[in-house]
Amino acid sequence: MPQPPLPQYPSTGLSRRVALKIAAAGTLSFALPALDLRAAAKRGAEREKSLITLWLAGGPSQLETWDPHPGTQVGGPTKALATMVPGLHIADLFPHTAEQIHELSVIRSLVSKEGDHERGAYFLKTGYRPDPTVTHPSIAALVTQQQADSRVEIPRNILIGNDPFPGRGGYLGDKFDPFKVFNPQDKVSNVTANVDYQRQQRRLSNLDIIEQSFRKNRTAAADRTQHRQTLQRALTMMTSEQLQAFELQREPATIRAAYGETSFGQGCLMARRLVETGVKAVQVTLDGFDTHANNFDGHQENAAILDPALAMLLNDLRQRDLLESTVVLCIGEFGRTPNINALDGRDHWPTGFSALLGGGGLRSGVVIGETDPTGAKKDPVDPIEVPDLYATILAVLGVEYAQEVITPIGRPLALCEGSPIERLLLPST
Repeated sequence: MPQPPLPQYPSTGLSRRVALKIAAAGTLSFALPALDLRAAAKRGAEREKSLITLWLAGGPSQLETWDPHPGTQVGGPTKALATMVPGLHIADLFPHTAEQIHELSVIRSLVSKEGDHERGAYFLKTGYRPDPTVTHPSIAALVTQQQADSRVEIPRNILIGNDPFPGRGGYLGDKFDPFKVFNPQDKVSNVTANVDYQRQQRRLSNLDIIEQSFRKNRTAAADRTQHRQTLQRALTMMTSEQLQAFELQREPATIRAAYGETSFGQGCLMARRLVETGVKAVQVTLDGFDTHANNFDGHQENAAILDPALAMLLNDLRQRDLLESTVVLCIGEFGRTPNINALDGRDHWPTGFSALLGGGGLRSGVVIGETDPTGAKKDPVDPIEVPDLYATILAVLGVEYAQEVITPIGRPLALCEGSPIERLLLPST
């Protein structure tokens, strides 16, 4: 059945970059408030980089997404679909993505030793296996901490959707935990005062009296709570025009519909709005991939959500000249077994699973690794370690991935123990 085309932006006779520069000067009005005039004008490679992670919670099957093996004993009913990348076929559940995947690269040979959901999610979000002596920060927290930007008045690390094992600030501190938006289709809660301005000011004045009393003779303890700083950040956010980034109703109905009228689809639209505003890291979560039973039905249902959202996100970022400054990662905590169990499901498989990665100045159209179409060989060809994946992302985002930091307990740790995947980096990276 033919798929409806993704919407294109109307032609104005101007290049998008020129149009945005005019908008920054005040001649045109776009939906989002600018950080400042200079920041608003920056597009493409000139712009500071951000990270959008599409987290497929539960462990998506590589065979029903980006590494199908149709017509084989392990392939199941999934068919393969040609894409815009010569020689690359993906599952036929993703017709929209097939037309946009040339913007990304495909890794089909990720390897991990963590086959448990919580441990696997920790590893795939931090680049470190769980260690009882330390809590590692997620890559989103690292990027946020390493590249501060006082012009952004809303949280710079945002999690959209319900993730059972969210990344944390770890040894960097709780202030780098993500700000959570459970349902992007609802109004963001607790960001507007529920009393009038005068009453709010009286409350804050009374709170200041209590806080000053508490700080007497216990300044260090009060500072450790981060209460004053947290309060100030909250008040700044509550009065910021940048809160408009959360207001999806400001988008044209055609754009909202193209992402899909689902929580995940609208979360992807919100992610685009957030990075456009200057947010450094956004994760959008799609649950439901833990398909020990009814694997094929489960993936078909989730593909109907993921496919339009992912394709439109790439199309939208490109149209708005943001793809070159936005790294897009689509991944889960592991893959699923080649063998099909008695419940028509697939079980956990941390060996030879897949991810999509692109944007942000990374190479596109690269396909790395391959898995055995018979399922007999456990190890993939050209295995890629998770820390190397994250060293690649950190490098392209401008973070010194190998630098060593001292944790609060005095333990030296590298931000990342991996090395960048050179095939994915352009010569100037």
